[in-house]
Amino acid sequence: MTFFDLLKIAWVHLRERRRQTILTALGVAVGSAMLVTTIAVADGSTQNVIDKIIEIAPHVIVGSDRIEPLVPDNLMGAGDGMLAFVEKNVTEERKKTIKNYTDVVARIRSLPDVTVVSPYVASSLILRKGSRFKPCTAKGVIPAEEESIANLGQKLIEPNGLTELAYTPNGILIGDLLAEDLKASYHSSLVFISKSGEEFPVRVVGRFSTGFGAKDRREAYVNLALAQRMEGLAANTVTAIGLRTSDVGLAGEVAEETEKLTGYDAESWEETNSNIIDFYNRNGIITLVLVGFVFIVAGLGVSSVMTTVVLQKIKDIAIMRSMGVQRSSITKIFLLEGFMIGLLGVAFGSPLGHFICRIVGSIRYEANTAGTYTSDRISLAETPEAHLVVIGFGILVSVFASFGPARRAAGYLPVKILRGQV
Repeated sequence: MTFFDLLKIAWVHLRERRRQTILTALGVAVGSAMLVTTIAVADGSTQNVIDKIIEIAPHVIVGSDRIEPLVPDNLMGAGDGMLAFVEKNVTEERKKTIKNYTDVVARIRSLPDVTVVSPYVASSLILRKGSRFKPCTAKGVIPAEEESIANLGQKLIEPNGLTELAYTPNGILIGDLLAEDLKASYHSSLVFISKSGEEFPVRVVGRFSTGFGAKDRREAYVNLALAQRMEGLAANTVTAIGLRTSDVGLAGEVAEETEKLTGYDAESWEETNSNIIDFYNRNGIITLVLVGFVFIVAGLGVSSVMTTVVLQKIKDIAIMRSMGVQRSSITKIFLLEGFMIGLLGVAFGSPLGHFICRIVGSIRYEANTAGTYTSDRISLAETPEAHLVVIGFGILVSVFASFGPARRAAGYLPVKILRGQV
């Protein structure tokens, strides 16, 4: 028998049980639609977080840890039987810093793929307004450089906040959620309290909203000179340097080149935010596995229908076998039936999944600031590749589910069937 003969027989079998065939294909369609939507939501959430990280954070951060520690200036030689004399003890309280940062910045600027370099000082402090206290990470920056690093100009609630910060020595740009917790507004007076209890009055010159709850609730920007004074650092000292590259994909390579050039440890944005990215990727995989069980249920439905068809067509199978049809051809007939059910299911399921994605993407709700990032919609990233994977998986499950009944049909002996022994 030719392939088209086998295909025609399989189609006749399914057409005779039209209602069961449609219901079974509908199960495959629902599984396909749900899987397409789940993949789009999982990919969209991960990509949205990555885009926000790339948008508001440096592509590379040069830390204060040296790859090869410097030899102390007061080390009196080296060799057998010689002693080292150190005038000052090195304590754990001393903050690690990048000294003579202007020289380090100049060397980093020589790299061809680096577009912006922004030195900064990070300080963990308490921010007070009246009787309200909140922990805060103050980042002392050069406003003109940091604007390009973190796209602050696009995140400001007060449009002239960065300009005002540049000419206000005790100015502060504060996250909108932190300002809300402190009941602070534009031009409010606040006080920084250091670990030693020293107070530094500041004035709010603007608020920003990045969409990341942790950043908007705990971070603030001040001028570099003020941060150096709060940390007790010299004017030529910073705690880290942020870089922005011409292409975010080059961040890893730029980090390696920076380490070789400066001797300081450098991390790309992927390394710095690996925990967040891994969390979303892991959640996406778990969700896909759970939704994938919908296909398993659909596969059981296909197997059930195919078993019923085999039992109903048992005499037809005996007649075909008596006429010389090979067992392999019988198996192919029922595998083709499973293939057609799967094909019919994904043919409806893939467009249905696209339609559901459009509906879900159009839904707007009140932004929730309790999560990792603030959003008023569900982020989706629907791709043709996802549809192709779901189509292939749906057909594969259907064919696999029909394999058992097909083997059973091919295993019947025509004599026993015709004698009524089966």
